[in-house]
Amino acid sequence: MGLVGPNGAGKTTLLNLAAGQLAPTAGSITVLGGRPGSGPVQLKVGVVAQDTPTYAGLTVAEHLKLGARLNPGWDSDLAHRRIERLGLDPKQKAGKLSGGQRAQLALTLGVGKRPELLILDEPVAALDPLARREFLQGLMEAVAEQELSVVLSSHLVSDLERVCDYLIVLVDSRVRAAGEVEEMLATHHRLTGPRRDTARLPADQHVVSESHTDVQSTFIVRTDLPIHDPAWTVSQLSLEDLVLAYMSESAATNHRPVLEVQR
Repeated sequence: MGLVGPNGAGKTTLLNLAAGQLAPTAGSITVLGGRPGSGPVQLKVGVVAQDTPTYAGLTVAEHLKLGARLNPGWDSDLAHRRIERLGLDPKQKAGKLSGGQRAQLALTLGVGKRPELLILDEPVAALDPLARREFLQGLMEAVAEQELSVVLSSHLVSDLERVCDYLIVLVDSRVRAAGEVEEMLATHHRLTGPRRDTARLPADQHVVSESHTDVQSTFIVRTDLPIHDPAWTVSQLSLEDLVLAYMSESAATNHRPVLEVQR
C-alpha cells in the first residue's frame, strides 16, 4: 500500500502512530487487530524510518547481532543470506557504506524480524535512481518470499506505481482518496471542453479538481459510469496526474466526501 501526500499532510505522524511510536491524542488506531506498541503487535511490525537509519560506528555484522537481540523472532539465516546476496561486507562499518547500501541494510533489519506488516517511511527519498530501483526490487523479493504486507510512504509516485497495488492520498491530515491503483486509474478522467459550471455536471461525476479560461473548462472527475457527453474530450490520467489533482485541491473543496474503492 502506497501512502502519498504533500509535506505536512501527516504521513509520518500516521506511520508513527501505526508503529506505536506515538499515541493518539484523540480517536484510536488498530494495527493487526491490536493496539500499536503493545507486545503482541510490536512483534509483528517492522519499521524502516526516514533516512533509513543505521549506526555509523557498527559493522554490518554487528547490526545483524543487534537485530537478533532486539527481536525474538529474528531470522538469522534470512538476514545473512540477504547480506550475502547484496554483496555487503559483514566487517564494513555502516558509516562507510553508500546510501543505497545503508538503505538495504536497514531493509534487512526490517524484514529479518519476520514481520507481518512492514512500515517504510520515505526509505528511498535520498537515493539515486539505480539505488532506488535496487531497493524496491529487494523489497518486492521480500514481499514475495515472506508474504508480508507493506505500507510505503513516498513522494516518488513513479516508485509507488511500480510496486503498490493500493493507494491512499493524504491531504491536510485527511484521507482524500483510497483504493486499488488499477481501479482508481480506471475511474478517474480528464474532461476538456467548452466552459461549464461544476453544478451542470452529472451527479455521478465527483469533481476532484477544475480549471477554467474564458471559453474552456478542464475537470478531473471520478465516476464509475461511462461519459457520453459529446462536448467533452475525455482522456485518462497517469497516477501522478491523479495524485497531483487531489494534492492541489483548494481548501474550499475539502468538504467533499472521501472517495474510496471497496476491496
